[in-house]
Amino acid sequence: MTADKANVSPAAKLYFHEKITSNNAEYRGVHPIVALESHNAQLAPLIAKAIKALPSSVDTASSNSVHPDAGKGFGKKSPDFVTVTRGPGLFPCLASGLNTAKGLAVAWHVPLVGVNHMQAHALTPRLVSALEACSQSKKREPQFPFLTLLVSGGHTMLVHSKTLTNHAILASTTDIAVGDFIDKAARFILPDEVVQSSDDIMYGRLLERFAFPDGANEYEYTAPDTRAEEMTRKASKWAWALAAPLAETRSGSKSKAMEFSFSGAGSAVKRICQGRDEAMTLDERVDLAREALRVGFEHLASRTIMTLRKLDKVHTADAEKIHTLVVSGGVASNFFLRKVLRSYLDTWGFAHIRLTFPPPSLCTDNAAMIAWTGTEMYEAGFESNLSCRAMRKWSIDPNAEDGGIIGAGCWK
Repeated sequence: MTADKANVSPAAKLYFHEKITSNNAEYRGVHPIVALESHNAQLAPLIAKAIKALPSSVDTASSNSVHPDAGKGFGKKSPDFVTVTRGPGLFPCLASGLNTAKGLAVAWHVPLVGVNHMQAHALTPRLVSALEACSQSKKREPQFPFLTLLVSGGHTMLVHSKTLTNHAILASTTDIAVGDFIDKAARFILPDEVVQSSDDIMYGRLLERFAFPDGANEYEYTAPDTRAEEMTRKASKWAWALAAPLAETRSGSKSKAMEFSFSGAGSAVKRICQGRDEAMTLDERVDLAREALRVGFEHLASRTIMTLRKLDKVHTADAEKIHTLVVSGGVASNFFLRKVLRSYLDTWGFAHIRLTFPPPSLCTDNAAMIAWTGTEMYEAGFESNLSCRAMRKWSIDPNAEDGGIIGAGCWK
């Protein structure tokens, strides 16, 4: 991707994109040491492949050319800048990538842009829009402001994306993320042979395929049209039922709280599976998988509707109104989630809201979204000092204790 501060184009071109995931299957979760070892082993060869995909330099002898094969006089145009994930995430892996990026920036004599990977998830639909742009007249979509639902194995946040660097967090999880809930539920629900047949430690996709082997043809879903229906336990023919998260607190006040909670639903799935154990038939496991996904996704949808209602009351001018809901992060690749959210929006008076999901390949963490976020930040005048450090925690909200994206410091 290229960037030109003087002439910002809505179009972008992706020259190279490849992802390598460490094999953590035996740990049934990400093992920090395994992840770091894989990171260190794969990063340099991957960069070497990426360099070969750069556009050719007209003048191979110029100072801004990369020569991966000088003996053959083979030259590539060097990047205008180097962008890299600075945080949040696993510190050792972040540091490995950041230090590599610093080395490239120094070697190529170009700026470094260290970006927030949660901001990158929020901006991914703008990347997709830029990749699809075929004329200079098309604007990057969605335009600010928009609402962002960030859903992954480590994060669950509802965010008011006001500008490139201002993403106000309106709701977040108080315990575990929705992706973590789905993965844990999958470990109890899925038959052992299904789990053992996959090298993927993120079992969300396995659970979705198990619950709906024929995809959308099996959804048969309509959103509840009253709060009472939404909060009601749906009894199954197997004599168990899952409660909606936060629906049954002692005071009842949590049912409308602007927060997410998935640990209770996860514990309920665990109790059901351990109580039934070998007595659970395949049909019962399928029903429980569908119910776990429904309960988790309706919890996301209910808070989204509550937020849209509040924002409608506060922001009356059309320029301030929300017209787009962006859903990004690993869980956004779940097609049943798309069905639930669309049904909720249509049922609760927000049929006009555009629902935007990146393609599945760009939902999970990927280099393309980091490159794009760096491009937008660079075009806006941001560059990072070479002294910047990786950040295990880094908010995207300017009102957070760390000051959000800008508050992290080390910006030139």
